[in-house]
Amino acid sequence: MPKVKRSRKPPPDGWELIEPTLDELDQKMREAETEPHEGKRKVESLWPIFRLHHQRSRYIFDLFYKRKAISRELYDYCIKEGYADKNLIAKWKKQGYENLCCLRCIQTRDTNFGTNCICRVPKSKLEVDSGVYSLRMQRMFWLKIKREATAGSPRLQSRAARSIRL
Repeated sequence: MPKVKRSRKPPPDGWELIEPTLDELDQKMREAETEPHEGKRKVESLWPIFRLHHQRSRYIFDLFYKRKAISRELYDYCIKEGYADKNLIAKWKKQGYENLCCLRCIQTRDTNFGTNCICRVPKSKLEVDSGVYSLRMQRMFWLKIKREATAGSPRLQSRAARSIRL
């Protein structure tokens, strides 16, 4: 359960099906919040928190809009109680924002030149070693490095080792 005291209204039917997953994500969130951040850049220490926030909201979004596994009442309850981010879900419903990793990616005031996050750039126009990462790009980068490292090339393995030290 989130840390904030919630309403006294009992949860709707179906809550017992999604509660274990939400509790597990909440536990991971608490671990990410208490994780030491020495040696990391300021933004890197927030990545696990944003990733778990995205994962929890995406879980509820998929259950309601994709799989149709939960009721509207349960969906509204999850939004009201803070288990999912309603603004992020609203963006996911719009065309072009289906894979948005967080709302910071579209806030231009957080960047030096009033631009969007790197995850908003089409994959075909990205440079592999640009040195700029977002939550989604970080995961894609690590998967690509892992695939290249397993290919057996010594050059690629050393590149993977360098990237792990970032």
